[in-house]
Amino acid sequence: MTQTAPNAPAHAPNALVVNALLDFSGLPRFADFSPSLVTPAIDELLLRAREAVARAGADDTAPTWESFVEPLDAVTEQLSRAWGMVGHLSGVADTPELRAAYNENLPKVTQFWTEVGQNRALYAKYRALRDGPAFATLTPARRRTVELALQGFRLGGVELESPHRERFMALSERQAALGQKFSENVLDATDAWSLTITDAQRLDGLPADVRDAAREQAKAAGEEGWRLTLQAPCYIPVMQYAKDRALREQMYRAYTTRASDQAAAPADADKRRALDNAGVIDELLTLRAEEAALLGYANFAEVSLVPKMAHAPAQVIAFLRDLAARARPFAQRDVAEVRAFAASRLGLDELQAWDIAFASEALKEERYAFSDQEVKQYFQLPRVLEGLFGLIEKLFGVRIADDAAQAWHPDVRFHRIERDGVLIGQFYLDLYARAGKRPGAWMDDARGRRRHAGELQTPVAYLTCNFQAPVGGKPATLTHDDVITLFHEFGHGLHHMLTRVEDPGVAGISGVEWDAVELPSQFMENFCWEWDNVQAMSAHVDTGAPIPRPLFDKMVAARNFQSGMQTLRQIEFALFDMRLHSEYRVGEGGSVQQLLDAVRAEVAVLVPPAFNRFQNSFSHIFAGGYAAGYYSYKWAEVLSADAYAAFEEAAAAVDAAARLAATGKRFLDEILSVGGSRPAIDSFRAFRGRDPSIDALLRHNGMVEGSVREGSNA
Repeated sequence: MTQTAPNAPAHAPNALVVNALLDFSGLPRFADFSPSLVTPAIDELLLRAREAVARAGADDTAPTWESFVEPLDAVTEQLSRAWGMVGHLSGVADTPELRAAYNENLPKVTQFWTEVGQNRALYAKYRALRDGPAFATLTPARRRTVELALQGFRLGGVELESPHRERFMALSERQAALGQKFSENVLDATDAWSLTITDAQRLDGLPADVRDAAREQAKAAGEEGWRLTLQAPCYIPVMQYAKDRALREQMYRAYTTRASDQAAAPADADKRRALDNAGVIDELLTLRAEEAALLGYANFAEVSLVPKMAHAPAQVIAFLRDLAARARPFAQRDVAEVRAFAASRLGLDELQAWDIAFASEALKEERYAFSDQEVKQYFQLPRVLEGLFGLIEKLFGVRIADDAAQAWHPDVRFHRIERDGVLIGQFYLDLYARAGKRPGAWMDDARGRRRHAGELQTPVAYLTCNFQAPVGGKPATLTHDDVITLFHEFGHGLHHMLTRVEDPGVAGISGVEWDAVELPSQFMENFCWEWDNVQAMSAHVDTGAPIPRPLFDKMVAARNFQSGMQTLRQIEFALFDMRLHSEYRVGEGGSVQQLLDAVRAEVAVLVPPAFNRFQNSFSHIFAGGYAAGYYSYKWAEVLSADAYAAFEEAAAAVDAAARLAATGKRFLDEILSVGGSRPAIDSFRAFRGRDPSIDALLRHNGMVEGSVREGSNA
């Protein structure tokens, strides 16, 4: 824990910190971390936090911001930072020892936050602060913090009586454990499967860099040939380019049955059953429904929507169904086109699920005369980052520079963001896929912006992706979809790092409604389609030449290729999530699979085979905080498309440069910098001057009634 000087008080400021998790003087000390440090550090921080809670709730503590909110924030923020570091490492550098330490301490941390949520003394203090005369003198950010805290107490069960209070706590702890187990099962099931190919002909069609990476994987495993895995940089190109249909089917089955009763790996039946997430899903849904009932709600979806922009499950479902109806004609056209092409050009009379990506890529190549792999050669990672950073500097008047910090892997980069020479934020970039790293892409905070005792703490972000690592001495190259993913996650990072709010409860993404938190991330994606930006961040991996304008024009022409299918796929996931948490009851007739089948029957134009177990790896809603919230991606896309339309309007003006600069400043001032200090709809209105409109989203996706998308034969 801590080593103190002789006769020094237990938590003296000059204490020599030995445990890296207890050092909050600067950046996380990853080089000094070991799993053995977790339990003593968390025990120490929980002790400090409980002491702070007791002081804050004491009768003689005045219900003022300075007397109980700030001191409580100071201590609980340290617990959050330390536990956040442990959680981050469990996602990017999982080991058996770290997993054991994380799971040992997860119940303790969950119990503490549940106790805080049910602490009536604290609840009374916050109510007294809100109802007292001093509340009107607080800044808007602090008033918002208090209101959100009161909402959190109510959702935390503060008004429950025994034995319901104790049951609520047990529910919270078990749900946290189940979410972690779900995530571990997906990771382990993904890492457990591989296929070693010794016949080079079976790899016909695969890009050279994917084959090279597979050969390196085989060498690392002590094997001859090529080792294919379910990591995205391998799986996606196989599905797009491998001419061997049996190989595509084998990979598809393995990927879509991960962590299920249909899984091919691990080979040991007992281990395979242990990784099956079906039971985890049923128990999570049962506990979520019970939690909702304890709080007086009809279902968990109602609970989930309390802190969001949307007000009721029916409103969300109506939104999704309306968007599905608008997208369906385009999706049906997409399916008809790819089926006809597959039959006439590829000899695939009956298109199977493992043929869709392959046939779609071939159709796109023929129609638009380019391939994703051709484009990929122009997006070498160093140049993409240079272009991304340059765009951010131009839009928001900041400077991004290299920086130094301890990290958890040699591939991790670290940077700083400055304005007028003053540090305003820092971020880690962990961009490559590897064993022991959770699939997907995400942003998380290492620490938030806050001012305490006159000192300003600047925010630090973790930005994580799973791109293909460089092979053969060349820089890593990204597909254009990878570039979009990088811009997306950086949008989240900007929301976190460019905040000007100094109260941690509403700084950055904190306090932002979950269905609005995707606004900055999806907004940033649009800049991946602007010629000046694409040109600036492109350089061919062999020649260094920027991407040719004719190739870019083809990319733009193909931008909305199969957008109808893609839109319905996202709606399928979102509608399944919302109906699962608002209508479904475990054990009351039907199964999770049957509900998913019903949703697909309603909205899908391509129905997966019966063995597909998508839900068993749907980490967003079972392990990632998006339960009854996956609709947020489409909800926020309405906001982000409309926000970006303001930049399009500025670019079309006579004084485009000045208008764009002013629009960028307004987006920074009204969206990014205010964080969660006011409702998201108020921030949008302040930026756009009106309520959001769906028109820009439909236009950007090529789904305007009566339109025929460029390149279409329809």
